[in-house]
Amino acid sequence: MSYKPFIKPVIKAFADINLPEPRLSKFAIFVIKLLGRPYLFMITGFAKIILKKEDILFDIFKRSLAGESRCIIAFRHPYDSEPQILSWFFMFKLKKLMSKRGIRLAVKPHARFVYTYEIARWGGFMARFIMPRIGAMPIHHNKIDSQGMARIYKALLEGPYPLALAPEGQVSYSADTVPRLEQGVIRMGFNSAEKLSEQNSAIPMEILPLSIHFRYGKNVKSKMDKLLSRIEKLCALSSNKALAFTERLRLCRDYILSANEEKYGIAPNSLIFEERIEKLIDAALEKGESMIGVKSYGDFFYRMYRLRQHCWDRIFLPNMHSLEELSDLNRNFYDLGAGEAWYIGRHQELVDFCWYFRIPLPAEDAPLHQQVEYLQNLWDFASRSMGGALANRRRIKPSRILLIPASPLNLSDSLADYKNDKKAVIGKAMRDLEKAFLDCIAESKKEY
Repeated sequence: MSYKPFIKPVIKAFADINLPEPRLSKFAIFVIKLLGRPYLFMITGFAKIILKKEDILFDIFKRSLAGESRCIIAFRHPYDSEPQILSWFFMFKLKKLMSKRGIRLAVKPHARFVYTYEIARWGGFMARFIMPRIGAMPIHHNKIDSQGMARIYKALLEGPYPLALAPEGQVSYSADTVPRLEQGVIRMGFNSAEKLSEQNSAIPMEILPLSIHFRYGKNVKSKMDKLLSRIEKLCALSSNKALAFTERLRLCRDYILSANEEKYGIAPNSLIFEERIEKLIDAALEKGESMIGVKSYGDFFYRMYRLRQHCWDRIFLPNMHSLEELSDLNRNFYDLGAGEAWYIGRHQELVDFCWYFRIPLPAEDAPLHQQVEYLQNLWDFASRSMGGALANRRRIKPSRILLIPASPLNLSDSLADYKNDKKAVIGKAMRDLEKAFLDCIAESKKEY
């Protein structure tokens, strides 16, 4: 069998992406209406979306679209397709569900999603075409973006559509836990509540927690075995189906970890997986920083996001909208820089994923969705080790998707306390948001 590389590297630099100003395009909405359902079926495989506690979501949209409230939909992001699923659901399913209940809306339901510029960079032409034309708004994750923030606040304060963003900041790979939440959604909400108050507006500013969970059908076992056999093949391990499922996972996981330890020159002095992967994360992050030429300072996520930003800024050159007038010499300098950045980015992609993979193996009798989730993440562990990224994720397609909203958090009610002690009030709001997500997770477990 001939060897083939898993990933093709970047070998040339590109001009900066010039995204059009976000707006609602009738043509783009028509395209999504025509192709959205087949696309989502092929990508995610779901056959049905089940909305739990529907009155909460109905009420939020009814009041927001009528101009009676301002809302940020804070959605969980454990998989990689939540924005596509939710956007399609809000645009084309929500109105029908509400009509069956006799609920009339001031305008057609929609939500304006916030996404990072990196998605437009690696997402390709279709992402760059569709997202601005359904009103989605880009923002830089790790550098000041006053223009992006001004655009977001304008859309949020003027309405009528809710804003939608993931407080986890990125894909978190875990639907039944909440690994981390960023404060951005809460800070944005309180800033908006202040602005509304300054305008003498009685309109409340609310945060709607929304959780999403995949569930699988009876034929998923064969798909799981096929993916696990693929991982075993990558590790040159025999597919011994007499072994327990968890043991097969463990053998693959430990092989991939040991290969990475050898790659980064780490001498394992512990048998505990979580301790070993912590050392791997530190070594890979320091390796990427040293190669890109930045000092190691700040907390983990600041360092990881900064490294990612540096790599993308060498591949898509900021503020350079054309490379046509460059001399051949300078153009090749940029191409070399882009190639170097791509390889450095492989360390960052491994770091990014491994922080979320510090979890124990699933029990042999764990719910099916937990086993599927770990197996997909194990593939990601192998993929990132070979130079892959989120785009190389292997999906076992669900049969149904649960959407579970929690009661909204009214930030306007806490505005007086916020003005006196911002840190304490933000901390409490973050705890309330986390608890809301954990309650949604508990609700989801009723439907294995």
